[in-house]
Amino acid sequence: MTGRKSLVLAARRIVVKVGSSSLTTTEGGIDPARVRQLVEVLAGVRSRGTEVVLVSSGAIAAGLSPLGLKRRPRGLATQQAAASVGQGLLAHRYQEEFDRHGLVTGQVLLTVDDVTRRSHYRNAHQTFAKLLELGVLPIVNENDTVATDEIRFGDNDRLAALVAHLVHADLLVLLSDVDGLYDGPPSRAGSRLVPLVGSDDDLGGVELGAPGGAGVGTGGMTTKVEAARIATGAGIPVVLTSAEQAAAALSGTEVGTLFQATGRRRPTRLLWLAHATSGQGTVSLDAGAVRAVVERGASLLPAGITSVSGAFVAGDPIDLVDPSGQVVARGLVNFDAGELPALLGRSTADLKVELGAGYEREVVHRDDLVVL
Repeated sequence: MTGRKSLVLAARRIVVKVGSSSLTTTEGGIDPARVRQLVEVLAGVRSRGTEVVLVSSGAIAAGLSPLGLKRRPRGLATQQAAASVGQGLLAHRYQEEFDRHGLVTGQVLLTVDDVTRRSHYRNAHQTFAKLLELGVLPIVNENDTVATDEIRFGDNDRLAALVAHLVHADLLVLLSDVDGLYDGPPSRAGSRLVPLVGSDDDLGGVELGAPGGAGVGTGGMTTKVEAARIATGAGIPVVLTSAEQAAAALSGTEVGTLFQATGRRRPTRLLWLAHATSGQGTVSLDAGAVRAVVERGASLLPAGITSVSGAFVAGDPIDLVDPSGQVVARGLVNFDAGELPALLGRSTADLKVELGAGYEREVVHRDDLVVL
C-alpha cells in the first residue's frame, strides 16, 4: 500500500467536515442528491469498522429558502433564525439517508463555552465518547441559533480541527468545493495543486483565496489551511479535497492535499483555549511575571500584574500581555474585572491575611493557561 492509503485505512476514528456549498443549491436549499452521495461514502467507511464524526455546515443555508432569503444574511439575529429553521431540516435529511444504511445519528451542537469552561468541556467529551461507544455517528455543527459574536467559532473548518482533537481522531478530512490546495486561484491558468504540505515552509508562495462565491458559506481556503495547522500541530494529519472526491480520499487514493502531522497531542482544553476563544479583557504583566508564565510555566499571581482592562467575569478567557503590549498568553481568569485592581502587586499571603482565604488563589491557574 502507498503511504497515503495506509495512513487513511489505519485510521480507526475519522472526523469529516463538509461545507455548505457542498450540500446545498445556490438558492439555499438542501440538495438531496449531494447529501445522499456523502452519506453513502460515510456509510462505506463505517462498514469497514472505522468510527466517523461528521462536522456539517449547512444549517443556515438550509434555512434560507423556507424563509424566502436569497443569500446568507449578515445580521446575527437573522442568521440565528435561519439556523433554527435549517438545523432541523438538515438533521432530518441526514437521518433519513443514514437510515438506509442502518446507522443512527446523533446531533451535537457546540458553542465555544461548551469546550473551554471546565465543566462544559468534560460534558462535551463524555457525550462524544458515549455516542461513539453506542455506535452512533455524531453530526456536529456550531450552535448558530444561540451563539453570540463573542462565543462563536466563526467557521466550521476550525471547529472540525478542534473536534478532531477532542475525540482523539486519527485523521481529519476537509471536504470543500475545491479539489485541494493550489498555489494560486484554481481558475487561473498555471495554478498548480499542492499535493503535500509537510510544514509551513511548503506554503511559501501559496496564494490563499477569499470565501467561495456561492454566498452560503463563511470559509475560504484561508480557514481550511488554518484548520489544518491546528490539527497537524496537535498530531492529526489532514486531507483536503472536494466533496466529489470524498470516496477516493476516504479510501486512501492520493487526491487533494495531504497535510502531514507536525506536532504532538496537547491537552485538549488548552488547544480550544488557544484557537477557539478571544480575550474578554487584558491584564498587563511585569517582566518577572512574563518570565514566570512563559518560561517556567507558572500560574499568574496578583503580584505580577500592573494593570487591568476590559469587562470580564470569573471563568472568562483573558489575554496576558507583556510590558510592550504584546499578547504572550491566554487563560481563564479566577476573578471578576472589578475585583482585580485592589489586588495588583500584592502577594497572595498578604491578601489572605487582609481579605480572607478566598483571595489566596491564582489570577490564572497554569492548568487554565496557554502560551501563545
